[in-house]
Amino acid sequence: MERQLNWSPLDWAESACQSLMKDYIPEELPPAHRWHYHQGVFLCGMEQVLSLTGKEGYEQYIKRYVDQLIDEEGNLYFARDELDAIQPGLLLFRLAEQYPKDGRYEKAAQKLRYLFETLNKTSEGGFWHKDKYPYNMWLDGLYMGGVFALKYANAFAEPELRDMVLLQEQLMRRHMRDEKTGLLYHAWDESKQMVWANEETGCSPEFWARSLGWYGLAISQFLDELPVTDSRVKEWETVLLQFVEALLPYQDRATGLWYQVVDKGDQPDNWLETSGTCLFVYAIAKAYQRELVGEVLLDAASRGYQGLLDTIEFDERFILPKICIGTSAGDYQNYVTRPTSENDLHGVGAFILASVEMEKIQSHISK
Repeated sequence: MERQLNWSPLDWAESACQSLMKDYIPEELPPAHRWHYHQGVFLCGMEQVLSLTGKEGYEQYIKRYVDQLIDEEGNLYFARDELDAIQPGLLLFRLAEQYPKDGRYEKAAQKLRYLFETLNKTSEGGFWHKDKYPYNMWLDGLYMGGVFALKYANAFAEPELRDMVLLQEQLMRRHMRDEKTGLLYHAWDESKQMVWANEETGCSPEFWARSLGWYGLAISQFLDELPVTDSRVKEWETVLLQFVEALLPYQDRATGLWYQVVDKGDQPDNWLETSGTCLFVYAIAKAYQRELVGEVLLDAASRGYQGLLDTIEFDERFILPKICIGTSAGDYQNYVTRPTSENDLHGVGAFILASVEMEKIQSHISK
């Protein structure tokens, strides 16, 4: 695809998909030959493009990725001690519907679902993010496991999973939300043993963009998965509204982007980061579509999205730069000294998701 000045957000989403499809066959998406959330986030974005376009190429690309990692019994290789391993399971639900005679997808989903019974927990029932980070809850984990649990609840009639997800989110708000800013700290250590843990609260010290983005992505998609009559809808609509409103004061006026450490844009070594910005645009766009926010927040999403387009390098292929590498919690220096990459799947997947939601808004406005 040649770059066009009048491209729609869907055109941009397709450009991102097609560039990565040209670079990698499905099984070689990095990290190659692994059931991993990096590929999962990108392919969940592609799945949304598929839903708007119906193009068979996207269908077969997603299916090929999943099929090379699942055997006839639904066995798959994954890290059984972390929430991250569950996220690619989001791809299984549509495949199970599309190919009902192929039982692998349902079997694999069941294996991932029962991880929730084996993961270690805090004293209040919050899932440890990974076993190597004992007693830690990270914002990332709410998306990595929570959306899957709600989809599973709907697909296989286990409504009790909704209570489990609500508890995880409530614990994060209870322990990780800063009342002054409305933002949430990246991580919380119940044991207060991590080097970064505040000795009184157990929280990590900074508001990291992508972790906040995962949180906003999770809340947005939770609302999509709940029945409209569910009592949790109003609670999570309030949470999403408060979340996107809290982001607004920290958007960079010149570019529309957000900083790696969200509330410290005045620091000379802080920098504007794209994957977090993509996820913020997504969350704001979802809040607007639910009529939770008005034109002020829509303008923020539009400026953020335009800032991303201004950042993209395009020379016969789509390149999204300034994507933070690394995921662990830490102090300020830990975040601002991390390297960046181009077209890391964290960022490209988030960009596609944001583009699809901006496309929906633009299509609705133009009607």
